[in-house]
Formats: sequence, structure tokens, C-alpha cells
Amino acid sequence: MTRTHLISLAALLFAAPAAADTLVDNVDGISVDRAGKVTRFTGIWIDDDGRVKALLQRKDKRPQRTDFAVDGKGATVIPGLVDSHVHVMGIGFGALTLDLSQTKSLAEAQAAIRAYAAQFPDRKWIVGRGWNQETWGLGRFPTAAELDAAVADRPVLLERVDGHAQWANSLALKAAGIDSATADPAGGRIERLPGSRAPAGVFVDNAADLVAKAVPAPRPDDWDLALAKAQEILIANGVTAVADMGTTIEAWQSMRRAGDTGWLRMRIMAYASGPQNMELIGGPGPTPWLYDDRLRLNGVKLYVDGALGSRGAWLKAPYADDAKNTGLPLVNGAQLRNLMSRAALDKFQVAVHAIGDRANAEVLDAIEELSHTYGGDRRWRIEHAQIVDPVDIARFGQLGVIASMQPVHQTSDRLMAEARLGPARLSGAYAWRSIAAGGATLAFGTDAPVESSDPFAGLAAAISRTGPDGQPFGGWFPAEAVSREAALSAYTANGAWAGFGEGRFGELRPGVRADFVFLDRDPLLASPEDLRATRVLQTWVGGERVYEAAGAISSQARGR
Repeated sequence: MTRTHLISLAALLFAAPAAADTLVDNVDGISVDRAGKVTRFTGIWIDDDGRVKALLQRKDKRPQRTDFAVDGKGATVIPGLVDSHVHVMGIGFGALTLDLSQTKSLAEAQAAIRAYAAQFPDRKWIVGRGWNQETWGLGRFPTAAELDAAVADRPVLLERVDGHAQWANSLALKAAGIDSATADPAGGRIERLPGSRAPAGVFVDNAADLVAKAVPAPRPDDWDLALAKAQEILIANGVTAVADMGTTIEAWQSMRRAGDTGWLRMRIMAYASGPQNMELIGGPGPTPWLYDDRLRLNGVKLYVDGALGSRGAWLKAPYADDAKNTGLPLVNGAQLRNLMSRAALDKFQVAVHAIGDRANAEVLDAIEELSHTYGGDRRWRIEHAQIVDPVDIARFGQLGVIASMQPVHQTSDRLMAEARLGPARLSGAYAWRSIAAGGATLAFGTDAPVESSDPFAGLAAAISRTGPDGQPFGGWFPAEAVSREAALSAYTANGAWAGFGEGRFGELRPGVRADFVFLDRDPLLASPEDLRATRVLQTWVGGERVYEAAGAISSQARGR
């Protein structure tokens, strides 16, 4: 994508009507609040500032004079979806670089890498993401030699699908100065060739930085292109607001450029990548809401452990398939508390990545201790909360912790989780209903680009505990499924509240921003299979149409 393409994309995002007094009528409207209460309506009256002026029922008298009117032709309308855990620039760069997420074997991945290198002979490095040795059925990590077999004339560095490991070829190892003498960093692991200290080619968690630092940094134009591409993808999926987990100063500056020049269309609740970026971006505290509630630095993203796929998730007991390994704690308890205190002191919201049961317990312990020091409305967040010891589940509600979870992880990780944990430790895995029943707020997301940014796949997984193939029959631990209303709330009202966006977006009611999506079906009535097939017809942000599928509804817009 070139700068010209970026300008063209920005022009498309300005699609009419612009913010004006607008009536969107003849719709099957749905909004769900944080308590799961459903409001239905047939029309939305939008004021000149792009806020909801009134929700109209069928019997209500329509305004006689508006600047625009849209006949929804009976289509379903829901609030714009809030994805509570994405990596915005990862989505954009992932779409602009090599994507291995659909490969089903090592040989297929090698062929894709080889073809990509041939397509772009002038690129000095081949970078990308999405490989998964579990999907390949490899039973081990791939090696540098296997990557050399695909491309040996340039450095290659490819991120694992979960973002917690990097796969490098021999030239990438050489460029980074990594050899047998290179030690494992704290919180990281260099995979070694059997019987030697020689690096095998995969770097887990904090070790990934050893080789990633050798890759040439993206330029400002590259960041802008990635942001534009991410917006295009998310808005087409009906996502109007996101929590960006791990915002760097470079990403923030790109978001500010987009806001300054008028092409930031979606809403971004940013969580800085560590304390240094937090201070560079926010300075003395969270930023104000900028660009008509389109951008705010809320707080900081911290890490306690890695991921299940790379056996980096920190567990209370050893992995069932690796008896000497309990995972990789990335910080110790004292370090975690210091980092959290540093953020909380200046009122930054704290979001902590925790996947294993030991990691979740450690974060809960820290929150319990720090809550006595830092009162007020903190809205502590745990990101993922995938494997929780049943004895710790009630603590989420007791401590007021937001469980920021991604339903699609359960369907993607099911077989791997069974292998990693064994049947005796699965009762607290992806335990959405149990965590919510204890009084905690669920905020759902996708973790894109780790998973697809399609929120309807997540809604389907949340209500069924089944994957796209309908398996397992009846759902995996089906008692942990949530209702359709709870799932939609976790993707709208709860997601906004989790990022201090309540009253601004996340629902459709008078006074909030008019962010909404036209759909071809009712998500509260659709089966899981039908939900996955949902088509987004239009996406509106702040009373402006910013996306329209081919053959959708815009021909009905008219001045009045």
C-alpha cells in the first residue's frame, strides 16, 4: 500500500452523510446495557454532533425536518462493537506482510515463505507472523535450518500466532549476533538444538527481543499505512472501538497524525506498552479524550507470563506434556507490584496479561494488596484470564477485576489446552460464566491478529463453546457458555465501561455517540452457525457512515 492508497482510503472513510441531523428509520434496532437489559427500537434520530438524540419506537412520531434520512429496510442495527483486546498495528502490519496463519503444515508454510520472498525480491528482510506448530502437527518448534530451506539469501523473522515466540533463519541469527554463547534472558528462552547450546531458531517470550532488535524499524509512513489498513479491516467487521493493548510511542504518534488530519474514524482506547511508553505518551497521567472521543491513553499493558502454545504460561503445577516445565514468569511478584504501583500512582489504568493459573493468582494477589493503597475507581484488568484455578475464580468479582477475555481462544486452543493441562485442570479454563457469576465484568475481544478480528466468531463461541466445525458436539464444558445478551453486552456496553468509555459509546441511547452497525440478521436470535455467517452491511461512527458493503443500504439516504 502506497501513500496514494492511504489518501484514497481516507477519502473512502469520509463517506457521506457527514455528521448532520439524521433519521435512520425502519430498522430492527437492539441495544444491551451492562445488566443485559435489551432495548429494541425502530428508528434513531441523530443530532448535528453525531450523538443519539432519540430512539424511536414504531408508534412514535418521526421528526419532520432532518438533513438526511435513511430507510434501513428492516435490517438489524446494533451498537458498534467494542473489541476489548486487539493489537491495532499488528493487524495492519500483519495484513501488509507475510501471513502464515492459514498454513496447515510446515511444508505449506515453507512454500508460502518461498513464494513471498520471490514476490518481493527487493525486501532486505522477510518479516511476518502467524505460524503455529500445533496446527502443523509438528510436535515441536520449527528450526532455523527449516527456514533456511525456504529462504537462505536474506534474514527472515516470523512471529508465532500468539505473539510469544519468534522463528529466525540463520542470517537473522547472524544479523542479531546470536550464537551458542548467547544466554537466555530473564523471562525468556532460546530453544537449543538437541545436545548442544546452539540456538535452534525459535525464541520464546523475552528472548524474542534478542533477534527482533536487528530488524530495521518501520518508518512513520509504514506506521500510517498499518493504521489505515487496520481501520479498514476492523470497521468492515463492525468494530467501531478497540482497546489497543501495547501501544508504542510510534503507534501513538501515527494515531495522533490520523486524528490531526481527519482520517481517524474508529475509537481507540490505548494501553501503553510498558511504563516507558506510558510516560512518553501520557506524561503525568491518562490523556483526555481526543478527536470527539476517538482516542485516549487509558493506561498501561503489563505482562506476567507467556502463552500456552509456547509453554510460557505460568502454571501452579508442571505442564502435563512437559513435566519439568511450569512456564515462564516474565516478572516476579515484587517487580509486578512495583510496575503496577508506578502506574496506579498517576491514575493510569492497569491491564495485566495473565494466562496460566499461577499468573492469574499472582495478579489477583497484587490487586488485593494494592487496592488498599490505591482506592477509587481503578477498574483493574486481567487480559486473557484463560486458565484460572477454581479457588481463584470468585476473587475476580470480589476485587472488582475486569476479565478481558477472548472467546475464540477457547475454540482455537481447546485441544492444545487439553494436552498442556490434562483433564484434571480444565474446570477453570476459559470460565466465562463462572467468572461473571461471581460479579466480575466480562469484556470480550479477539486478540487480533492472533485470531481473526471477526467479532461474530467470538459471539458464536461465547454462546456455544463450539468451533466453526460445530465441535465438540454440545460444546466444550458447555456450562461455561454465556447467554446471547451477556455476550453482546461483553462486546458493547461492558467493553466501553472496561475502558472508561461509558456514556460516550458502547450503547445506543440518548446522549451517546451514534456508533452502530447494520447487520443482515438478529444476533440475539441467530444460531451459532448463522452468527458466524453474519454480514456487516454498514458501519456508522459518530453519526457518519464509514463503511458500506456492496449492494447495501446507502441508496436510501436522502436529504429532507
